[in-house]
Amino acid sequence: MVGTLINCSAIIIGTFIGMGIRSRLSKKVIDIIFQAIGLVTLIIGISMSLRSENIILIIISIILGALIGQIIDLEKYLQAFLTRIQHKYSSKDKSQEKPDSHLFVEGFLTSTLLFCIGSMSILGAIEEGSGNFPNLLITKSIMDGISSIALASSFGVCIALSSFSVLLYQGGLTLLISVSIHLISDTVISDMTAVGGILLLGLGITILKIKEISITNMLPSLVIILILSYFFSQP
Repeated sequence: MVGTLINCSAIIIGTFIGMGIRSRLSKKVIDIIFQAIGLVTLIIGISMSLRSENIILIIISIILGALIGQIIDLEKYLQAFLTRIQHKYSSKDKSQEKPDSHLFVEGFLTSTLLFCIGSMSILGAIEEGSGNFPNLLITKSIMDGISSIALASSFGVCIALSSFSVLLYQGGLTLLISVSIHLISDTVISDMTAVGGILLLGLGITILKIKEISITNMLPSLVIILILSYFFSQP
């Protein structure tokens, strides 16, 4: 898990650098950064969503995931959890303007999906889980560190929280692969990447304020596609 720990450290360091320069940026600059992040998120989402040819499985996963998430109302619980953290953070720094809770959640979701969902995260976990040196995850750490600077300059401290998501998801995946490398196929990776790309598309649309999309309640689709892809991609 060395590669994942380096990745998490890069995100945290990048977050505090981004927060350090945030106070020096005007509202117009922050707005244009938001627009840039939204556009880049859309491009990454489109690229990732085209990785799979199992369109039916992708559609089923997104729909079932959205239904399950809506029934459970994951957004409400995540909102409450992040709001508590937000209030705890803002109470320590009275000089800063109180951040918007929706912005806090949006930043956390954006960074979590960008840092966790993708071929580099999965392939990097496979590389390290197979006992090899984590070249891919170190490369990803550099990219994520730079991205976290840009994200934190707009969203704030919530970007650092995504390091815990990376630790749980990417680190857990590395440990899982280390004991079950033979179970993960290229098809499963492609399908998970495609679903993650669709969720990123939704986030990009939300960031650009085109349409508010409840991405939180669609997160179960990542688990569903993993299960469906594993069983239906077997020869």
